Amino acid sequence: MTRIGTSDLDVLPLALGGNVFGWTADRDTSFAVLDAFVDGGGDFIDTADSYSSWVPGNEGGESETIIGEWLASRKPSGVVVATKVSQHPQFRGLSGPNVRKAAEASLRRLGADEIDLYYAHFDDETVPLEETVAAFGQLVEDGLVRHVAVSNYSAERIREWIEIARRTGVAVPVAVQPHYNLVHRNEVEDTIIPVAEEFDLGLVPYYALASGFLTGKYRSTDSSEQDSPRAQFAAKYATEAGLRIIGALEQVADAHGTSVAATSLAWLRAQPTVVAPIASARTIAQVPDLLAGARLELSAEEVRLLDRVSEWTPAGA
Repeated sequence: MTRIGTSDLDVLPLALGGNVFGWTADRDTSFAVLDAFVDGGGDFIDTADSYSSWVPGNEGGESETIIGEWLASRKPSGVVVATKVSQHPQFRGLSGPNVRKAAEASLRRLGADEIDLYYAHFDDETVPLEETVAAFGQLVEDGLVRHVAVSNYSAERIREWIEIARRTGVAVPVAVQPHYNLVHRNEVEDTIIPVAEEFDLGLVPYYALASGFLTGKYRSTDSSEQDSPRAQFAAKYATEAGLRIIGALEQVADAHGTSVAATSLAWLRAQPTVVAPIASARTIAQVPDLLAGARLELSAEEVRLLDRVSEWTPAGA
């Protein structure tokens, strides 16, 4: 088990991404994936109020609704749920009143009295940061949120949030969620990890498997060959540099008798301040590899090998 930053949340070091629920995984499939995840020892679920508003006919909140119905049906013990605010079509931005209304709507969909970990999904520079920090702090004070966190924030803005929270005596973030994986390293390692180390923030990286590229399944940059909407995002990584990374991952995976996906997640877990990479599964068949990635321990030399082969991958790739 791993503790998220300075919080009291101890989790298996893997978060199941809820972005596919209500999108590429329907309700029944989502229930099956959640069952398999928890049966395998998983206990950390990540979602957002906007998932999956981009799907025709959806309005946002579908993922939270599915998770809430699953929680009500299964009544699992000790499961930690994280969600986010700022991108739902009806609750855009991070003004104080909006944060409150969005949190209350998320609680209704989740069927919960309290959100375990509540992220500011994207920075909103149209709102004074003091207002946003105060709104999150009030949610904690009122018992609607246990811990606050930030996602997609710059290092400078994270520092500013923490300074305001400390000065005003409200809850300080315990986690930060950046885009981070073997093909997207530089920005996080240069700017976000130093801040996380300084303030004891836990990193919960999203796109941990680069939309599936780091499973080793996608070897062509021709997106027309791909079999799912998410896979089309993975195609852009199948460059010469990206395929060298897959080759190194296969070498390490073979040595452990495990998968490329599990090895990718294990490398991420080995990075400073990382507590739980986020990875999603649209079928139950994908769940075992994710859980294996939460338990696989790489040697220092294996981590260095993967560091070297991915070192020059552009941060914007």
